[in-house]
Parts: sequence; C-alpha cells; structure tokens
Amino acid sequence: MTVDSEKSVNELDDIADRVELRNRYDLLLQELRVALPGVQILLAFLLTVPFSQQFDNLDTWGRRAYAVSLTCSMFAVVCLLTPAVLHRLGERTARAARLRWSIRLQVLGLVLVAIALLSGLWEVARFVFDTPLAWWLTVRTALLVLLCWVALPLSLRRRRRIRSR
Repeated sequence: MTVDSEKSVNELDDIADRVELRNRYDLLLQELRVALPGVQILLAFLLTVPFSQQFDNLDTWGRRAYAVSLTCSMFAVVCLLTPAVLHRLGERTARAARLRWSIRLQVLGLVLVAIALLSGLWEVARFVFDTPLAWWLTVRTALLVLLCWVALPLSLRRRRRIRSR
C-alpha cells in the first residue's frame, strides 16, 4: 500500500482524496497493530506488579515511579486504541479529521509509552542497583529514545523536503 502524494493531511479533501485518506488510515492502523501488543503487555505486567512479594519493599519514590509508569501505559493504550474506535464509530465522510486525530493520538500514545518505559526503567534500576546508576541508565535510554523517535524521523523529513525542492 503506497501513499499517492506528499500532501499533508490538512491539504487532503474528504471526497476528492478519499482513496489516499483510506490508504493512509489503513497504514496507520497497521503501525498501531505493531505497537499495541507491546504496550498492552507492559500494562498487563504493571497491573500484576502490586501482587508480588517485593512490591511492599518499594519506597515512596519507587511507588511514585510505578504510578507514573502504570498511568502512562494505561493512557497510551487508550490513545493507541482510539484510532481503531474512530475508524469503526467515527463519521465515515470525515476521513481527513479522523486521520488527523488518529495521528495526533498515535504520537501522544508513543510519548506516553516512552514515559512509561523510562519511569519503569528508573524504578527497577533503582530497586535493583542504586539511585545514581538508575539515573545513568534512564538518562542514556531517554537519549536513545529521543534520537530514534524524534531526531531520526525529523532528519529524514528534513532530507526529503530538501530533495523535493
């Protein structure tokens, strides 16, 4: 499935660009099918953690990090599932609006996943090792997330714009 043009979603018309909007939405839903299982597994794991024996040994900061990780992963699941709900229950002729909101929610969901992963990493590393090493690992992982999820896509987008001029 290919995208027919390089137009932004805001430039596409619900009627005239119906096929392209449908193709882009299908592609977005396929991307979500890849991301969602991992986020759902993370959430399922986080929902069971309080029932483990070692959970009572967490201090206040560990519990706060757990709360951030649990909440962000729950919100991420909601954000990443919403495009499928919009696809099924949204107004069929509002294709551009559904796609625009789905992209926004996908990006927000990925930001929430990153926060959940980083807070979970910090919590576990702090529990297993110590606070300085937890920060060392978490900061480096955050830098990798920023590099892979922000800097790389932006540089590819910029490179494509330069070539198209």
